[in-house]
Amino acid sequence: MKTLTPREIMDELNRFIIGQKKAKKAVSIALRNRWRRQMVPKELRDEIAPKNIIMIGPTGVGKTEIARRLAKLASAPFLKIEATKFTEVGYVGRDVESMIRDLTELAVNMVRKEEQERVNEKAKVLAEERILDLLMPRKSRAANNEESQDDTSREKIRTRFKSGKFDETFVELDVPDRALPIIEIFSASGMEEMDMQIRDMFGNMLPKKTKKRKVKVKEAYELLIQEESKKLIDADKVTKDAVERVEQSGIIFLDELDKIASRDRTHGPDVSREGVQRDILPIVEGTTVTTKYGMVKTDHILFIAAGAFHMSKPSDLIPELQGRFPIRVELDALTKEDFYRIITEPENALIKQYKALLATENIELDFDNTAIEEITDIAQKVNEMTENIGARRLYTVMEKLLDDISFSAPDMKEHTITITKEYVRDKLGEFLQKDDLSRYIL
Repeated sequence: MKTLTPREIMDELNRFIIGQKKAKKAVSIALRNRWRRQMVPKELRDEIAPKNIIMIGPTGVGKTEIARRLAKLASAPFLKIEATKFTEVGYVGRDVESMIRDLTELAVNMVRKEEQERVNEKAKVLAEERILDLLMPRKSRAANNEESQDDTSREKIRTRFKSGKFDETFVELDVPDRALPIIEIFSASGMEEMDMQIRDMFGNMLPKKTKKRKVKVKEAYELLIQEESKKLIDADKVTKDAVERVEQSGIIFLDELDKIASRDRTHGPDVSREGVQRDILPIVEGTTVTTKYGMVKTDHILFIAAGAFHMSKPSDLIPELQGRFPIRVELDALTKEDFYRIITEPENALIKQYKALLATENIELDFDNTAIEEITDIAQKVNEMTENIGARRLYTVMEKLLDDISFSAPDMKEHTITITKEYVRDKLGEFLQKDDLSRYIL
């Protein structure tokens, strides 16, 4: 795990997310605590439970963005999933244990990729030998001088192969036949996982088939590197390491938690909502889930939940689940000043994105400061007039503002376009004057 300090984590999040200091501080501490726990003596390590977090705040203020950036920072298995995907056991849909199975699958792929990178150089050497065998098969020679001539020719071919002379040459290669056994499983919605597992099972039981394919040497080399990498990797060790990584440093971001909070009614869909909460509870508390890679304990997986809580409040969750999320962080609604910073400051700011997109058409897009202020002003007004969807409103406003330029860009003769305050008003003014228009268009 990367040993980033809370301040370094915070600085990294600041590069992409404006404001929300309390939320960023909470996740920075939680991420650092994963590392601290690994440093604690073993007998105490198992006693330290993760301090799960609930992020509460309106839509479009940065909850999901914090999760996305955290995933890149944590060199640990990370899964973002919506709580609304799950249904109570007995209903058609996904059961909550599937999130642990998904997290384990992610971890296995992550460890396998790391192992492939570790053995990559060795795999390249072995793949190169196999390519040379295809280009010039080894012959059984009786005399020593014939063997040395053979070796000299092979080295010449090796030199030519490395310089790319054979890249376009075709060779015949045995590749695995990926045709799956013809098994159709007529299952209800949400049973895709069982479908995949049964196909996997039958695929592993049946003998592996290969087929001959004519491919260019360049492509053959890549295929052979992958094949040799698989042979060099110990699959059991990969699985063992991945399961351990999930158990010790896995992170699950549970979005839309407010959508499964029941609202003082015990009939209709709320019964299922409460059922999902009851099903999530043991996983957050700590249980053992069966996956195709073996048993996975969830005691030390960190859960970060998020929700707008417009129609419900955290106290509407069942008390046991509330108790499993001891840290609560409220995210602030965005102001006009925040909008200005969001559209200009971060490394992935919208204005930078549009400039880069139109630069591909040899058009330099230039924004006046007054124009940017007008854009943020309009976004704020539309949020007040209609639904407040936070920073996502900026996407709608920017797309509507630049749609004519984006459409005509390939045919334009001018190479510099300046967006002024007047242009913004001309383009978006009519939507602000009519409430119905702004409601549907912006």
